[in-house]
Amino acid sequence: MSLPKIGVLNISDRASAGIYADEPGQACVALLREWLTTAFELDYKIIPDERPVIAAELIRMADTAGCALIVTTGGTGPALRDVTPEATRAVIEKELPGFGELMRATSLKYVPTAILSRQLAGIRGRTLIVNLPGRPKAIRENLEAVFPAIPYCLDLIGAARLETNADVIKSFRPKS
Repeated sequence: MSLPKIGVLNISDRASAGIYADEPGQACVALLREWLTTAFELDYKIIPDERPVIAAELIRMADTAGCALIVTTGGTGPALRDVTPEATRAVIEKELPGFGELMRATSLKYVPTAILSRQLAGIRGRTLIVNLPGRPKAIRENLEAVFPAIPYCLDLIGAARLETNADVIKSFRPKS
């Protein structure tokens, strides 16, 4: 049986050009490895803030690679080059607004500029796509807030089953 696939997509002009280290993407991978007890195959890429490139990569990860979960880092602010939510919205079939709402509410506990953030999440086929901010601290805060719902969401869409380390982060599944 093959391992479930998780895509991590760091969206950054500078990191993709090698101008600075890919800390956001690596921080995201570290959290997934810390929180999940399910072994998984990682599909990892660093790309520039280009809407068609982002959309194409999300489609590849979901449709061709078969990722159950894709987590993006970066490109969720109001700057002109920040187009991750637009690219995501163009490829998803269902938006899950609760993810973005909870992430912004969580971030507001730390910074008043969280209202500028445009993270979202949605479903493409049997893939959940979650947009995260581009700073490692904010990635942890946001992903920690929404991650308890991710395994059950994957169950509901017929994706791979992911189990978490309950000593580190608890996921919620209703009792049947």
